[in-house]
Amino acid sequence: MLATWLGALLSGVLLGLLYGLAAIGLNLIWGVMNVINLSHGAFIALGMFTAYFMAHSLHLSPFIGVFVILVIGVFLGMATYFISLHRIISAPELSTLLATYSVSLIIIGLGTFIFTTNPRAIDISMGYVSIGGTVLPMTRILTGVFSVVFTLWLYYFLYKTWSGKAIRAVSMNRDAAELMGINTTMTLGLAFGIGVALAMTAGALAATIFPFTILSGGGYELKSFVICVLGGLGSPLGAMLGGLILGLVENLVTLQVPTSYVPFLEFLLLVVILVVKPTGLLARR
Repeated sequence: MLATWLGALLSGVLLGLLYGLAAIGLNLIWGVMNVINLSHGAFIALGMFTAYFMAHSLHLSPFIGVFVILVIGVFLGMATYFISLHRIISAPELSTLLATYSVSLIIIGLGTFIFTTNPRAIDISMGYVSIGGTVLPMTRILTGVFSVVFTLWLYYFLYKTWSGKAIRAVSMNRDAAELMGINTTMTLGLAFGIGVALAMTAGALAATIFPFTILSGGGYELKSFVICVLGGLGSPLGAMLGGLILGLVENLVTLQVPTSYVPFLEFLLLVVILVVKPTGLLARR
């Protein structure tokens, strides 16, 4: 019994780290641009298929290809920003919602045409690790480790580099940042690019442990919204905390109740947070 609970706890932490990484990209874009990115799930699915292509066509391990996907994501996200958002960034929020939703429909439509909706999986086996009588796949452990690595990279970038500090300045006061000589247009594009890159990276890591289709990003997008509200919109650390909470809830609760109840409990948790602490657990101040 103890081994069962320990296994659920460890699996919950590892899954929560992955959820947190998926949500951080959404949270970063909201915190910097006040844009709710409805194409978030589509980019997660795009990351899954990019990792699948690299593994099956280029014979590149997803855990190596994920660094390539991160770079691809930055440029793809920046291109998306300048094509679909740049001209309406100061427009009412409904405009940016529709723009990002349109991007989502384009990605899913093209993905359905090219890949169909048949499930895919990356065939990768790296052995198992035994911890306290609990056996965990090495791939799941690596997804957790990589999630922490990319989260720490984001914090280093935001707080130790000039570009990161520019992003933080723009998120605080865009007009003042312009007066200080910061190119806010490029900074916003870079912020959106990093948010998309983290979403695609999370998708690539998720593809190593779960089957997926071009529609799989939708579930992760919903979880990312729950996590962002739970942890606090605009707080990357809050997103990681929210991801850990959600991962633990999913794995520990299923030991006592059917899996079908999990979505209900997750959204019940969301409602409780909105009532008790609407700004989230670690809202940015």
